[in-house]
Amino acid sequence: MAGSIPHSFLITGCNRGIGLELVKQLLAKPHSPEQIFATCRSPGTHQSQELTNLSAKYSNLSVIKLETTDPASVAEAMKEVEKQLKGRGLNVLINNAGIISETTLETVDEKDLLNVYSTNVVGPMLVTKAFLPLLKKAAEENPQAHMNWTRAAVINMSSILGSIKLNAESFLRNPVLSYRCSKAALNMLTNCQAVGYKKDGILCTAIHPGWVQTDMGGPKASLTVGQSVNGILKVLCSLTENHNGILLDWEGKIIP
Repeated sequence: MAGSIPHSFLITGCNRGIGLELVKQLLAKPHSPEQIFATCRSPGTHQSQELTNLSAKYSNLSVIKLETTDPASVAEAMKEVEKQLKGRGLNVLINNAGIISETTLETVDEKDLLNVYSTNVVGPMLVTKAFLPLLKKAAEENPQAHMNWTRAAVINMSSILGSIKLNAESFLRNPVLSYRCSKAALNMLTNCQAVGYKKDGILCTAIHPGWVQTDMGGPKASLTVGQSVNGILKVLCSLTENHNGILLDWEGKIIP
């Protein structure tokens, strides 16, 4: 991966899948970030054992408890990260935590829709809002720099299934209604953040990781988690102001 690596990252949903692989690949870089904050709901449990093992091996990795849909948990995590940054800003926030449910127009109900929205839309909104002061501080530390991930960036992990324009191509064979609606909302949130935070020098972009072999994507998916994350990091490295507020896939292609 060419280019400079930001000093600090915070990634949500790191106990498995894409979040865990992001942590692994960032740690494996020749010039690894100075600080990586890997968050998950339940640190120290069996579900997060691999993350715990990594934190014991790498001094630049901190595992932080964070339930993205709980404002109190988000506030506590922000305080801990701020303490560990020791006056510095946070360069990159990756809102990765997400869920999916197999709902259709016939089976969806209020409970399912609200549950998926809570994790996939409300969570990224709460986390970004809470960590905004640290992102602003990072941007202020390098005021002459162009918008890019080494200055300050919010990356929302979205999906091509949130594209309204492309919806008809796949809806009938894979409806996942609540998930599609939540990712469409997340894409709008990303664009709103891009417009609102541009004055602060914070880049905001949504990323479609591809169809990945994770617990969410299933074993038949076309990409391994390693391939997806390798591509994602290459894309993040190349982001400029031209990518502010849009949806890109793991290869850097624009999705409408």
